[in-house]
Amino acid sequence: MAKTGGLGDGLLIAGYNASGDIQQLGRIGGGPALLNFTGIDKYAFERKGGLRDGAIEMTTFFNSDTVVPATHQKLSALPRTDVMLTYCRGTTVGDPAASLIAKQANYDPSRGDDGMITFGVSAQANGFGIEWGRQLTAGVRTDTAATLGTGIDTVAAASFGGQAYLQVGAFVGTDATVKIQDSADNVTFADVAGFSFTQVTVGPTTERIQLGNTATLRRYLRATTVTTGGFTSLPFSVNVIKNESAGVTF
Repeated sequence: MAKTGGLGDGLLIAGYNASGDIQQLGRIGGGPALLNFTGIDKYAFERKGGLRDGAIEMTTFFNSDTVVPATHQKLSALPRTDVMLTYCRGTTVGDPAASLIAKQANYDPSRGDDGMITFGVSAQANGFGIEWGRQLTAGVRTDTAATLGTGIDTVAAASFGGQAYLQVGAFVGTDATVKIQDSADNVTFADVAGFSFTQVTVGPTTERIQLGNTATLRRYLRATTVTTGGFTSLPFSVNVIKNESAGVTF
C-alpha cells in the first residue's frame, strides 16, 4: 500500500459532517492501559493490557449557521450523553476509518491577535475505546432508494466477530435499514446475522453494533440499504471492524 498524506479526510460527529469546519485533528488514539506486572527479579518491564481507552481531539473553526445547524450548535451544547465520532482517512470505499463512542469534554475558544478564533474539543472514550476499521461507504454516501453497496476485500474469512458504526444525517422518507452483507467471491452476497442496524425513520442518528466474538465474516463485505415504505434521501456512513484474532472483548 502506498504512503499517503492527510488530504481529503473527513470527520463525522453524531450524524453531522463536520469536515469543512475542522482546522486540524490532534490526537486520534487509544488502546489498552499498560498494567505493570514486573517482578523484582526482572531487568525490564513486564506489562499486560488493561482497560481499553481512546480519544479524538480537534481544533474547529467558528461556524454558527442556524439554517442548517452547524458545528457551533452541535459542539456548544456539550451533551452529557454519548457522542459518536468517525474519522475518515480518505473518503473512498475501503479507506481506513476510526470510530469512537465518547463524552465530549470541552468546547474551549481561543482568539489570536490576528482575529482568528478557533475552538479546542476533546472527546474521551466511553465504554469501548477507539476502533480502527474500513469504510463501507465513500465517506458519506447518499442513497435515494434501496441500493446494493460496493464490496471491499478483507483478504480472507475470519471467525472472530466484528463491530460496525453507522452515522446517519438528515433523513427524508418513511424508513430505511442499513445492512452489512458478506460474500466469498464478491458476487453472491448474503446478510450477516446480527449485522443489521436499527431501522432509520428520522435523522440524524448513530448506532454501534457488535457480533459475538466467534461469528464468521467472509472475505468480502458491503453496506446495503433496504426499505418498506420508501425514502428519497439517506446520507450515511458505515465503518466496519473485522476482528482478526480471537478473544476480542469489550
